Amino acid sequence: MEISLDLTVAWALLLAFAVYVYVILDGFDLGIGILYPFFPEKRDRDLLMNSVAPVWDGNETWLVLGGGGLFAAFPLAYAIIMPAVYPPVIAMLLALVFRGVAFEFRWRAARLFSRWFWDAAFIGGSVVAALTQGIILGALLQGIEVDGRAYGGGWWDWLSPFSLLCGAAVVAGYGLLGACWLNMKIEGEVQQKVRRLARLFGIATVAFIVAVSAATPFLEAAYFDRWLGWPGILYVAPVPVLVGLFTLLLARALLADGRDWLPFVLALGLFGLCFAGLGVSMWPYVIPTEVTLWEAASPYKSQLFMFVGAVVLVPVILAYTGYAYWVFRGKLDPEKGYH
Repeated sequence: MEISLDLTVAWALLLAFAVYVYVILDGFDLGIGILYPFFPEKRDRDLLMNSVAPVWDGNETWLVLGGGGLFAAFPLAYAIIMPAVYPPVIAMLLALVFRGVAFEFRWRAARLFSRWFWDAAFIGGSVVAALTQGIILGALLQGIEVDGRAYGGGWWDWLSPFSLLCGAAVVAGYGLLGACWLNMKIEGEVQQKVRRLARLFGIATVAFIVAVSAATPFLEAAYFDRWLGWPGILYVAPVPVLVGLFTLLLARALLADGRDWLPFVLALGLFGLCFAGLGVSMWPYVIPTEVTLWEAASPYKSQLFMFVGAVVLVPVILAYTGYAYWVFRGKLDPEKGYH
């Protein structure tokens, strides 16, 4: 029994890792589209697109791993969560598909109207994908009504002020990641503009983190006890303290020229702390206050069989991803496509 418990936790950590990697990789990718309206010139937009062209499609591998892993390792959670958030999930997938098509088609657009259309599709797909991902997170965090072993709520339960707040927070956060990525990849006037945008999106992101963090303890009594109860507050206090520290370091890095890679690394750390805060709130539930990890888990032998495959597959994906980023490292040459 003890081994089974450990395997369930291992699967939860693996899925959390996959989602985090997706968020930080596809986050700056979607952030490029969110920043697109601030760069109306075709030359600048081509430069932004070239900064992610070699790696963008591989980033979404982690989304597939996270969704497939949830279905395989925690089928009950999958069966309850999906009906609760069908509308934003469908909107997210359509946005990602439309965005991917726009990514390729805009290069072949000969007429001004066609190029404008595909640029608008790229922007819209990026914003909608980011917004719906935040809404899905907010809907899960605010609680899903469970009736036995099925979803017991309505079609629109996912839509609330809190879920919209989380959606806006993800849009701002992805914009920050995109700006920090571009700061690392681009030089000249475009980089200076990107740094200014990074400061604006950084302020917005931190403001949303504060707003979401302030609202979360009042969603469920368990959240309140975990974050503000005594002595639990002593154990979770390092998370907000570190968020404040990373915020100060990020602000300093964006105000001072020098190590262009540092703002991006600090932004990744800020997202990691947000994930840690999410884990503090939800543990040990996969559907907060309704279904625990162990109640939602698939049989032990099924988890073991799939985990062996994951142990082989995940390092391969990591190696491929790392190699792709290594090959296309460094500053982007504006006169070349992928460098």
